[in-house]
Amino acid sequence: MSTLSYCLAVLLAAAAGAASAQSVQPQSQPAPPPPPPPTTASGPIQSVSVSSTRDPVDKSYRRMIKGMDRFEREHALAPQATLRFRLLPRLSTAKMSGISLRIAGDTVTVPVPVAEDNSFVLPRVDAALREDAAVLANRKTNSMTWRVSVRTPGLPDHVRRLGDLRLECKVGMDAGLISNSAPVFGWLSNLLTDTDQVCSSPDGNYLFFAEQPIYGVTMRDGARSMALPFKLLYAAGDQSAETLPFCDCQVLLERSYYAPIWDARWPDDTLVEFDFIDGSAP
Repeated sequence: MSTLSYCLAVLLAAAAGAASAQSVQPQSQPAPPPPPPPTTASGPIQSVSVSSTRDPVDKSYRRMIKGMDRFEREHALAPQATLRFRLLPRLSTAKMSGISLRIAGDTVTVPVPVAEDNSFVLPRVDAALREDAAVLANRKTNSMTWRVSVRTPGLPDHVRRLGDLRLECKVGMDAGLISNSAPVFGWLSNLLTDTDQVCSSPDGNYLFFAEQPIYGVTMRDGARSMALPFKLLYAAGDQSAETLPFCDCQVLLERSYYAPIWDARWPDDTLVEFDFIDGSAP
């Protein structure tokens, strides 16, 4: 037998052996049925679907307490004022009635009462601090914005005090309540995320909101007065369709303004007076 013939014979024999081995392999068995569901003495355990608001609004409890600590340390800016936090609409579709709020940690849950004007006082809870809890609202993230409310009693509705606004900025920054996120907001860049930089710099531009749409804002210190220029009203008047969704002023644009809280020439007792568009203030 030639070498070529021998090699062909070996290959044919190997192929035949493989086919024979395959023919004698047992057929695959069907998969066993799944085990029955676990049961208790009273019957099978039923699955429960829990409905909740997806992507809820949440803030760091530790950060908000840090803001409250700042209020206590620098209370001299507004010695007669009280501190509250407040929820404001960010979208035109935001439902601002019936908001519920709670502090939620790993083992602690504390409800937080919300007033009719959507303001609230945050209680101090040691367990929530230890567990790095969150402050949760039953609303979606971008539907609301959070602000600090520092108000000296006895002032008319159309008047704010500059020292109150200065303290609002510091508490709000420490509490982490600013939610603008686009890089177009230079004042929130890495160079201006420090509280003292933001609240003490002309470029800080911490945004405030009046109670109603404003026509103008006037600063008054005794006989001295100054109308705020247009560039300090309506979020600087340079918002576009592209940038507005990143601004807390999204539906509050006509109520927004920048106060010169950085300007030491205006003392803390300076009054900030609003001329509302509806003419309800002088």
